[in-house]
Amino acid sequence: MPRLCRRGLWMAWLLMVAMPTSAGTATVAAASDLQFALKEAAERFEDATGHTLRLNFGSSGNFRRQIAQGAPFELFLSADERYVEALHGEGHTRGEGVIYAIGRLVWLQRSGQAEMPDDDAPLAGVEQALAHHANGERPRIAIANPEHAPYGVAAKQALTHAGLWEQTEPLRVLGENVSQAAQFALSDDAQGGLVAYSLALAPPLAERSEYVLIPEGWHEPLRQRMVLTRQAGDAAQAFYAWLQQEEGRAIFQHYGFSTD
Repeated sequence: MPRLCRRGLWMAWLLMVAMPTSAGTATVAAASDLQFALKEAAERFEDATGHTLRLNFGSSGNFRRQIAQGAPFELFLSADERYVEALHGEGHTRGEGVIYAIGRLVWLQRSGQAEMPDDDAPLAGVEQALAHHANGERPRIAIANPEHAPYGVAAKQALTHAGLWEQTEPLRVLGENVSQAAQFALSDDAQGGLVAYSLALAPPLAERSEYVLIPEGWHEPLRQRMVLTRQAGDAAQAFYAWLQQEEGRAIFQHYGFSTD
């Protein structure tokens, strides 16, 4: 039997056994780049199953620490697979989880705020900000905090690749997570910021912003992995399985994620 067929049959079986006869509730910890995609997925899942999901969004590094300390999350969707791998190694998860998406990084700025960088020079906005700074102005460059946010790590790597990391130190403003960084990037005193592609595509941001993709080779791949914790109940198991089915994968793809 072809590999894809076997995988499809296995996932269908997992989905069936995870679906209880009565509705349940699950508490989910999710990377903030999923703020819009996962809300849409959760609404469809709840309508189809009767389960209730409590979604919590934040930085993956903070959730990794909280889960290790016993926080009552049942399903963890991380923006960096290494946090899931660490939790698995410490015995906090049911298995090693699965890659559910590959993320992308973009330069995001307010519509009409300045000339939009193109694909050949995606960080031209950063260079413009540095020029303004040299003239006595102080435009901000927003990124997520690299200490615990995977998209902040990717932003630092992209700026380092372009030789702009050290130069931008006085201009950088750090978001607690990439969603907050996107808010900072669109503020009045910001030139823009390096944030998740999925957020740039979300209607609340897309209607007032522009973006350009950062080349994938400028930073390590944003391999996003999800996993059930030791506390996972039936509803969490069902959602975990549902997200791996065609409908769940299509939602991730709609928000710019690769699911292959």
